[in-house]
Amino acid sequence: MRIQLIEKDPALLDDLKEACHRAGVAVLTDIPADERGLAQWQPKCDLVIAGQHPAFADLAAVNRTVWPIPLAALLPVSHPQNVLRAARSGVVDVCDRGADVPQLTDWVSHLCAEHKTFHAKAGQNDYFSSEDCSVMRTLEDTIDRVARTDSTVLIVGETGTGKELAARQVHRISLRGDKPIVTVNCAAIPETLIESELFGYEKGAFTGATANRLGLIEAADGGTLFLDEIGELPLAAQARLLRFMQEGEIRRIGSVTSKRVDVRLICATHRNLAELAAQSEFREDLFYRIDVLRLDIPPLREREGDVVAMANWFIEKQAAKLGVPAKPLSEHSRNALAAHLWPGNVRELQNVIERSLVMSHGAELHISLSATASSQTSQQSSNDLPVVGVSPDDASGELSLEDYFQRFVLQHQDAMNETELAQKLGISRKCLWERRQRFGIPRQKQKSA
Repeated sequence: MRIQLIEKDPALLDDLKEACHRAGVAVLTDIPADERGLAQWQPKCDLVIAGQHPAFADLAAVNRTVWPIPLAALLPVSHPQNVLRAARSGVVDVCDRGADVPQLTDWVSHLCAEHKTFHAKAGQNDYFSSEDCSVMRTLEDTIDRVARTDSTVLIVGETGTGKELAARQVHRISLRGDKPIVTVNCAAIPETLIESELFGYEKGAFTGATANRLGLIEAADGGTLFLDEIGELPLAAQARLLRFMQEGEIRRIGSVTSKRVDVRLICATHRNLAELAAQSEFREDLFYRIDVLRLDIPPLREREGDVVAMANWFIEKQAAKLGVPAKPLSEHSRNALAAHLWPGNVRELQNVIERSLVMSHGAELHISLSATASSQTSQQSSNDLPVVGVSPDDASGELSLEDYFQRFVLQHQDAMNETELAQKLGISRKCLWERRQRFGIPRQKQKSA
């Protein structure tokens, strides 16, 4: 087990390290230098313990960044408001900053035991385990078979079906499970930076390269590299990736020497790579290289009554994250969930559950989906808006911010590029991309003239 420590006080950090070593767990201490780095941070650990640090002052923001990795906190517990604030931020446990090493050791050991117990009960596979759904049982069996090998995996499925969760599950139960998994979203990195991000660069390789930089492929050495949305990878980067797969070596930009790396590659896409290859928008030779073992993640509408069980799973997860009580679904809500076609798949279900937990009143969780939404076909035209679940208390004639965002993007994305859209909406390009993924409206690549 690995624990990520966040603490600016050197003495307390040393005590925490000692406590972790006594508890028999590995310690990670490398953290982003500022809030900008925090936005891109992907900790590779089983538990995060956060104390006091300038870049991590907002526990709620830290929890959103590291989730679903559990977050614990070191706080002055003599102030009850600190503990209450931490609980509302989604922190799983709190320890006094003034505790000595034996107390810290007991606390860390308790956290580790709880973590192991939770995963033992959950089978560490809550998302894909389903006794009532033959499709998901088949997928679970396929994941187990795929994980036993070291072959390249291609995960396909509609937006929001849980492709990254499948990739992490394959890595976790593979022989590389104790090594890092490095996730790269090919659609979120600017085309001009993708090669330097993947392969790294040498000092002086180009203007602004003031120091050597480790590439993400090299960072995954010994573990797994997950390339999400590989269909968005530029052709130049595809050529370098293909060479890496053929030779097992990488060469940093500006370097004259190559380095051998041992990486298992898992790729994911919601696009039809065979069609892209036929249209010369994706390298055909790379497609055949990555299409070795395939995992086809079924859309939520094909999961044979699995929706309610998954909704209950999300209720537990989201309630803990939001700091609100988990409520049982009302009978009307269960029927509505089962009847809905879920064009946004699991991501849409997660968002509906989150909104309902915040907005619903009473002892039961009430979810309302419009009749139009429940009867629509899964294939929406480009002029249709993705369905957003609303609670009875939230139904009004006015557009919500989410509705406004979706309508604005769909109406103007053909006339504006991503930078212009982001500027009009008053958000960053990264935020625009994240919201696209959240609402199931990814940008379609525009063909060059």
